[in-house]
Amino acid sequence: MRACGIVVAAGAGTRLGAGRNKALLPLWGQPLFLYALRALRPFCEHLILVIREQDRAEVSLALAERPGLADALIPGGKERRHSVENALKAMPADCGLVLIHDAARPLTSAKLVEAVRQAAALHGAAIPALPVDDTLRRKEGERSRTVPREGLCRVQTPQGFLRSVIEQAYAAIPEALTDDAGLVEQMGLPVALVPGEARNFKITRQEDWDMAQQLLLGSLRAGTGFDTHRLAPGRDLVLGGVVIPHPLGLAGHSDADAALHALMDALLGACALGDIGQHFPDSQAEFKGISSLRLLEQTARILRQKGFEPWQTDVTIIAQAPRLAPFIGQMRQNIARALGIEVDRVSVKATTTEGLGPEGRQEGISAQASALVMALPGDAKFA
Repeated sequence: MRACGIVVAAGAGTRLGAGRNKALLPLWGQPLFLYALRALRPFCEHLILVIREQDRAEVSLALAERPGLADALIPGGKERRHSVENALKAMPADCGLVLIHDAARPLTSAKLVEAVRQAAALHGAAIPALPVDDTLRRKEGERSRTVPREGLCRVQTPQGFLRSVIEQAYAAIPEALTDDAGLVEQMGLPVALVPGEARNFKITRQEDWDMAQQLLLGSLRAGTGFDTHRLAPGRDLVLGGVVIPHPLGLAGHSDADAALHALMDALLGACALGDIGQHFPDSQAEFKGISSLRLLEQTARILRQKGFEPWQTDVTIIAQAPRLAPFIGQMRQNIARALGIEVDRVSVKATTTEGLGPEGRQEGISAQASALVMALPGDAKFA
């Protein structure tokens, strides 16, 4: 059964106190809503993102770096139910199953999404839920009293439904509930429960944001890279995407930017995605003379399509001459722009070998690099 996913990102997020739509806030380098899209993408033939119209330009820019992550942008409504209704009307005719997810849940696992999908297909409606472990109290004026917690649970998303069930519920029940399953329940239809996950919490307040950041720190990966090219006459010397005045340039199939080649290998190595020779072989004419900045941009896209986000980079260029210090700042800006990260997470250094070795004899220039990338939540990636 073909599934359609709906990620709702049209709220204001006032309780977080960020002064803007929280779905757009960068969580470890990428907007919050992208995590929810990545969680659903492997399970949905069509994926709809519901946004505020005033956020369209910013959302579109983020998605342009990650082609294939969302299939449609739909404007939201006054209440959550109106946003979901707009998305339901935009679903393709051949979608028989619907998964509805909050953009504010960045740590949803593939295992949970699959469990909801299967239960919804079997029962018509399914939601993830967790038991209530804490003692509950209800405020009554200046007093409070204990509320029995037996049988109570905390409801999460994604929530899954047969298309016919959720469309019938929205058509029959006019209330603006915060829970899609609540509409199905009011029609007298059963809603199956699947075990939720503690990590699948919703970011509502600052402490939630802080906890998500701490949990994501455990998904950092490291990689290293090295590259060297001979110096030759009749070639531009290009390092870090900067053309540097020098009588000799680096020989190679592309622009032979050793600094960026080492960095690309570090990024790919951190994700176990091979090396630049595998992705950009010198046997292909399309890469002849190409700017390595373009290849670095393509490398970033490869990472994101596989579920990784560049986080921090460090490049050391080994050259006896020319003096590279005046060009370091521009190199850092070039790399930051190509990877879509902040310049303060990009380091570029230059050193000599005190006249030793091929670099010291000015026969060539080498570079070594290290990179940190973040493996995004969800153990299923999309191609």
